[in-house]
Amino acid sequence: MIPVPGFEGRRVAVFGLGRSGITAARALQAGGAHPVLWDDGVSGRMQAEAEGFTVEDLTVADWSGFAALILSPGAPLTHPRPHWTVEKAREAEVPVLGDIELFARALAALPDETRPAVIAITGTNGKSTTTALIGWVLKQAGLRVHIGGNIGIGVLALPAPTPGAAYVIEVSSYQLDLTTTFAPDVAILTNISPDHLDRHGDMAGYFAAKMRLFARMEPERLALIGVDDDWGWKAVNSLNARGLRISTITTRTPPSPT
Repeated sequence: MIPVPGFEGRRVAVFGLGRSGITAARALQAGGAHPVLWDDGVSGRMQAEAEGFTVEDLTVADWSGFAALILSPGAPLTHPRPHWTVEKAREAEVPVLGDIELFARALAALPDETRPAVIAITGTNGKSTTTALIGWVLKQAGLRVHIGGNIGIGVLALPAPTPGAAYVIEVSSYQLDLTTTFAPDVAILTNISPDHLDRHGDMAGYFAAKMRLFARMEPERLALIGVDDDWGWKAVNSLNARGLRISTITTRTPPSPT
């Protein structure tokens, strides 16, 4: 588990008690926070109570006392309309975060010399395969590698950071929508095609969610962009304007010289 600092002694609302939600609650508690959990389903609430967590009906809670809302990626942030917890959080000026953002903040709190590397992969298709393959290659190279996120193990359930380790993380557009400081060392966009438009409104919203992967990257970090579609080239042009290190990826065979 990766303990999440920054909320010591404060109440943090956690909605949605699937894999990411209950793991976030454990990580917050390990970091000294007081998570307050709720789920629309009885089974999720029963599991939380069995683990000793505070379970409180967030529909009637005092939101002014929460330091943050940790939202399940399955709950809509914007479309077709914000989830009721998002509306309550915004009314109380409570930040809405997700598990990837908590992971980012946990690593950012470490001294530079002990901070592990992070490789993050997103895209419409191929991101799980790419994540698994990169993790395998790095393990074959003798590195200490942890693989998770939107694939396999929830990111906060991965082993705690150690110097020299590498995290290979698959991230979905839903998860990226809930990030504000996430800045991987290597960010990979495999491709973009129409998907999840009910949750992002349109292709522009979906593209914007994917581009959040690169929003906080600094020039010395590396962006790998699949350019087999026009959206990939749009991403390249946007990142070129910021002066990032970019490498393009294509599956297309260049034409033979005549």
